Amino acid sequence: MTRERGAAAYLVTGAIGFVLFFLLGTAVGHRSEPALLLSWEHSLFDHATPLAWRLTQSCYPMVVIPICIVLLVAALVLRAWRVRILLSIVSLLISWRAADFFQHYFARPRPADWVVKHELTFSYPSSHAAIAFGFYALWAALFYYSDLPRPLRLAAAALLTIFALAICWSRLALGAHYLTDLVGGALLGLTAAVISVAVAVAFFGRVAGSGAPGQNRAA
Repeated sequence: MTRERGAAAYLVTGAIGFVLFFLLGTAVGHRSEPALLLSWEHSLFDHATPLAWRLTQSCYPMVVIPICIVLLVAALVLRAWRVRILLSIVSLLISWRAADFFQHYFARPRPADWVVKHELTFSYPSSHAAIAFGFYALWAALFYYSDLPRPLRLAAAALLTIFALAICWSRLALGAHYLTDLVGGALLGLTAAVISVAVAVAFFGRVAGSGAPGQNRAA
């Protein structure tokens, strides 16, 4: 696949993700969660709360900023991973700021019940879910399509995917979001990740190594 076709494919995928995100936001907007979903969400509320709080903290600036600093230092040493590191940070920033913008745009009230911390911002989309998928799950894909030994890349991809999903679970356990907020955040994060990859492919022609759609060898 040529560089142009690869970048275009990613852009189309990103556009589809954003449309789905926006349609869901329009549907839930100022409305409450559907009763069927609320019943399931309540069953997860206030379970394994200390673990949920730790997972939630993994998307706070006090955690992601040091991670980004470490990644930038690694980029100076690991030339083969430089493009991947930079695009992951770009995707993180887009996910983070876009979630904040669209929370104010849709202005959906938070759930009434909560534990540990009373969130004061709006509810849709979940910024935690956006970061979980726009950063941690993106790294799962970058490891999966890398040239690392197969057992290592599969293990890293699986652990990071589980971690991203666990972050989303933590927001339900703490009563901070509805399930639809998490789905919207995940769609927004995936959109940011895919668009970031599209830009990287357009400029560098490759990102993640062997097997990745539209890629050549590792950057």
